[in-house]
Amino acid sequence: MSYGSDGSAWRNDGGVPPHAFDPLMQPDLFRGVLTRRVFAFLIDLFVLSVPVILAAIFILLFGLVTFFLGWHLFALLSPASIVWAIVYYGASIGGQHSATIGMRMMDLELRTWYGARGYFVLGATHAVLFWATISFLSPLVLLVGLLNGRRRLLHDIILGTVIINSSVRTQISPAARASY
Repeated sequence: MSYGSDGSAWRNDGGVPPHAFDPLMQPDLFRGVLTRRVFAFLIDLFVLSVPVILAAIFILLFGLVTFFLGWHLFALLSPASIVWAIVYYGASIGGQHSATIGMRMMDLELRTWYGARGYFVLGATHAVLFWATISFLSPLVLLVGLLNGRRRLLHDIILGTVIINSSVRTQISPAARASY
């Protein structure tokens, strides 16, 4: 490390910090992550669908009471479902646990590649990219996770995120970092 004329440190390594979680040094952080992610997705799908189903039942009953005029609200159900999913993922991943309800039940959490917690925009973008990649590459998106040590899927690689076992993270300190 070198120092500038004003005493501040400057870097000569390109300014890119190392990955916080190393699959070779900390393999327990990534053990079983893909299987747990599948179950976490199914739990989150259930959590997302319950309010949508309740809204559909409400609209159905409201339409009967208003002599079928309320059924026009069904047109808003699909866009509202998309907004609900984006807000759910953004608020969950941006929350203190950095995980959705399904991820917490499966003992997983999302971290950036340098170890920071998730935030709202990252969570919302993560959800949008997940749904986009799963739409085009349905089963193939899981193959990407089998081919890398950190078990990252395509949308994780694009966003620079990693999913780790949260209980193991509390027991293991992050990988050694170079001083900046």
